[in-house]
Amino acid sequence: MLMHPGFDPVALRVGPLAVHWYGLMYLVGFALFWWLGQRRLRHEPYRRLGWQPRDVEDMLFWGVLGVIVGGRLGYVLFYQPLTYLGQPWRVLAVWEGGMSFHGGLLGVLVAMWLWARRQRRPWLQVMDFVAPCVPAGLAAGRIGNFINGELWGRVADPSLPWAMVFPAAGPLPRHPSQLYQALLEGLTLFVLLWLFARRPRRIGEVSAAFLVGYGVFRFVAEFFREPDAHLGLLALNLSMGQWLSMPLIVAGLALWGWAWRQTSNRPQE
Repeated sequence: MLMHPGFDPVALRVGPLAVHWYGLMYLVGFALFWWLGQRRLRHEPYRRLGWQPRDVEDMLFWGVLGVIVGGRLGYVLFYQPLTYLGQPWRVLAVWEGGMSFHGGLLGVLVAMWLWARRQRRPWLQVMDFVAPCVPAGLAAGRIGNFINGELWGRVADPSLPWAMVFPAAGPLPRHPSQLYQALLEGLTLFVLLWLFARRPRRIGEVSAAFLVGYGVFRFVAEFFREPDAHLGLLALNLSMGQWLSMPLIVAGLALWGWAWRQTSNRPQE
């Protein structure tokens, strides 16, 4: 049985300025998107269509806005709507914490739709570019959760070699579910998507693979993650994260089916 190291959530202090590890992990995620995006430009059809490094930088700017705005509003609407309905000004208090991946995903979808429209490019082609570059950033975010000792897992058998006590969660050993999610939704999904996207694919296929892959991995990881205290388990003993993941899986399968049914939609060589 292990003990959580109890990291100081503040990575760096410069006078009155405190830089938190979680904020740094967001910056790492955005930097990874930029770095991977530069390499994604070498894949087809983007190399043939003349996509430029400036396009990656523009998408990153729009994506950051989508992640922050969508992630915050998603947390408010999906997880604590009544709390913020009574105190709506707290929606802006992002320093208190509270971000939702599913809300951030919706924010990115809207942001990329706006960018694609401005650039007069197919929205799904843009999303196919973005999808393989995202999981590495998700892994960084989950590592940030682990450093903070938050979003811990459910109670585990003490004989589990990596069972861990999180001081804020009490004396019982728990699954380090943040690391499970970093490995599943982050590293594993990244490797699978990157390899899948390197070959010519029908427009929409890479986006569909991301939706299905993330939805499945998140659904599985939620069995080891402690449900939100104010929500608990919902219908069918599933968590909010699992209920929000199921529409992603359905949407991904539907998009994949659509991509294959379009007779004019050939792999983008």
